[in-house]
Amino acid sequence: MPSTLKPKLGATLTPTGVDFSVWSSSAEKIVLCLFDTESGSETVRHDMLRGTDDVHRVSIEDVGHGQRYGYRAYGPYDPDKGLWFDPAKLLVDPYAKELDRPFQADHDLATYEIDTTNLVPRAIVTQDLEAEISAPLLPSGGFVYEIAVKPFTILHPEIPEEIRGTVAALAHPSIIAHLKQIGVDAIELMPITAWIDERHLPPLGLTNGWGYNPVAFMALDPRLCPGGMVELRETVTKLHAAGIGVILDLVFNHTGESDRYGATLSMRGLDNLAYYRHLPNDPGELVNDAGTGNTVAADHPVVRRLIVDTLRHFVRHAGVDGFRFDLAPVMGRTAEGFDPNGETLTALLSDDLLKDRIVIAEPWDIGPGGYQLGNFPAPFIEWNDCARDDMRRYWRGDQWMTGALATRLAGSSDIFEKSGRTRSVNFLAAHDGFTLFDLVSHEHKHNDANGEDSRDGHNENYSWNNGAEGLTADPAVQERRRRDVRALLSTLFASRGTIMLTMGDETGRSQRGNNNAYCQDNEITWMDWQEPDTELVRHTTWLAGIRRRFSVFSETDFFAGNGDIEWLAPSGLPMQVSDWENAENRLIGMIVATDDRSSDSSTRLAILFNRGHEDVEFILPGSGWQDLLSDKPWTNLLPSRSVSFCLKG
Repeated sequence: MPSTLKPKLGATLTPTGVDFSVWSSSAEKIVLCLFDTESGSETVRHDMLRGTDDVHRVSIEDVGHGQRYGYRAYGPYDPDKGLWFDPAKLLVDPYAKELDRPFQADHDLATYEIDTTNLVPRAIVTQDLEAEISAPLLPSGGFVYEIAVKPFTILHPEIPEEIRGTVAALAHPSIIAHLKQIGVDAIELMPITAWIDERHLPPLGLTNGWGYNPVAFMALDPRLCPGGMVELRETVTKLHAAGIGVILDLVFNHTGESDRYGATLSMRGLDNLAYYRHLPNDPGELVNDAGTGNTVAADHPVVRRLIVDTLRHFVRHAGVDGFRFDLAPVMGRTAEGFDPNGETLTALLSDDLLKDRIVIAEPWDIGPGGYQLGNFPAPFIEWNDCARDDMRRYWRGDQWMTGALATRLAGSSDIFEKSGRTRSVNFLAAHDGFTLFDLVSHEHKHNDANGEDSRDGHNENYSWNNGAEGLTADPAVQERRRRDVRALLSTLFASRGTIMLTMGDETGRSQRGNNNAYCQDNEITWMDWQEPDTELVRHTTWLAGIRRRFSVFSETDFFAGNGDIEWLAPSGLPMQVSDWENAENRLIGMIVATDDRSSDSSTRLAILFNRGHEDVEFILPGSGWQDLLSDKPWTNLLPSRSVSFCLKG
């Protein structure tokens, strides 16, 4: 059902009132509930008229912008048949654009015939305002910076206290200055739409701080964006004025209604059979391809429309540059499995308002055939966990990693060859896993604070501790860790494709070894701005400058091997088969042909890698090579555990 076709769903302002429309094919009746703005009490209910298109409608006169509302759905309650109708449950409109309060987890939300009026947020009728829509601000080979809004800003001393932890804080001059300093092209905001805590967290005294448990796809969470769409739009405008794009991380793979023991909040109560995927011939059993208890039926026409309308909403009314899709294969799933040409993916890529936006896939879920790296259609770019793992393993010292590193540096042609160019998003760390400093400080995860006896989180992190597990005052260990982080950052910034850094990795941020800190809305995840590692910040700034200076990093074609790239041994001669097949090889040199934008000329750039623990001689062919970091002639000495960038004079 194309998003441009009528009827409109949700709450639509008219000259005399509001038209309310909600879809359900299974409900026997849906009732609109209106609430008083001041007291919050329910004032009146209106039966909605069902059309032949299964859209339930009612037009209310003399109400308007700011009106609070919700729905109640009537029908059989038979979970074994996938039917969850319970008029005691107040339901949030799937098209709600603003909520009057955050969601709160409570066992009553999942208990039949217990009224939830006092627990569930009311949707608010809004007046949509248009945003200025510009060309996306993420160049080819650009630098994406992943941000969790509250942890990133809550402790910043220069931000006024009243906006710390909110979307508005991202537009503060101090934040923009930091982003500009380290060369960020676009920020990627972890979910800012309304979510609910997983039900096991409140008894543990924990809360979800990441937001990957949504209920209302369009509504911004009042905790992060109390000013609603106006706040987001103004923040985007200020970041755009600074040349920084904004990408929203959205979750369309599951909702916070979870498994059959979860809450009834919105889509479950309206039409569970349509909105969620169920086992074949067993409507009582929810498919769990997301690992969270339920899976959104993204191929259903009404869900497809909701997804596309949500994306249009954020472009049209906030002017965002693009989207990152969590567990994106769910959006391409049908009853037969993942289809890269499925109707939902095709619909968002062909929509007139969306077709030029940045689209980033996390290309895996946990369902059958869920690992789809390299299989998303263009222009999707994709998180590349192979690049993440191979770069980590190279610097950890694993065997047989020379060829793997070269492949990742060159854009992962083994994965994206059928596309004809790299579509890789290269990263070393993301929200889900160790921070970069923890990666070199912890051989094992330390998730005890999560209350699951450290059973949660990844077990294989390809990490190392530099001689001491976790926190240590030993200056030698600390210096080894900083050295390794510098080398890892250099490797990331030297790779072909889009690159992504998660917030604080340029400052040495630690989560105390917690590699699944989604439920740590506290100092474990909050970024400490008081004592950043200024050396790492300077190094990141320098690397971003190198990446912008030389055109080779922004090109997405694969190297042809016709002089555009050479692989060198320390002798200065081309690498031989024996070099590639040496399981213990610690050294690799890469020389690339590139334009130097600072001088508008063509040149050659050498990037040399030494993962060994000793300085080594590394000869570059010819003469006149300049070490860009020291700004001195190359001395043929490659320091241990380092990456050197050299320019041909």
